[in-house]
Amino acid sequence: MKKENKYNLEERTAKFSEETIKFCNSLKKDALALPLLTQLIRAVTSIGANYTEANGASSKKDFANKIFICKKEAQEAKYWLRLLKTSHPENKKKIEKLWNEAQELTLIFQKITSTIRNGAITK
Repeated sequence: MKKENKYNLEERTAKFSEETIKFCNSLKKDALALPLLTQLIRAVTSIGANYTEANGASSKKDFANKIFICKKEAQEAKYWLRLLKTSHPENKKKIEKLWNEAQELTLIFQKITSTIRNGAITK
């Protein structure tokens, strides 16, 4: 991840989706991998899509809901990456890199949801 994009969350979530899609495209699509890859791609692309929607939210409640979904999808992505690491141990380093990014995004969205709950964000 480029340093200048690290703090642009919309760009960062898009890059995470792109990197994950490229990685998934590089893997063999067999009966074991295909459901895992499909679920992973759905989760990671949902993070960025929901963050983009949150930025255009019509209310604080709508914003909070979209951010919470971002956090849930990032957590789900970590689950699918864990299973992929088991089924594709030869790609352990790349999977761990993606997992670490999903973890960072989870923590970022957790902090945002905590801030919302504490009333520090008004939209």
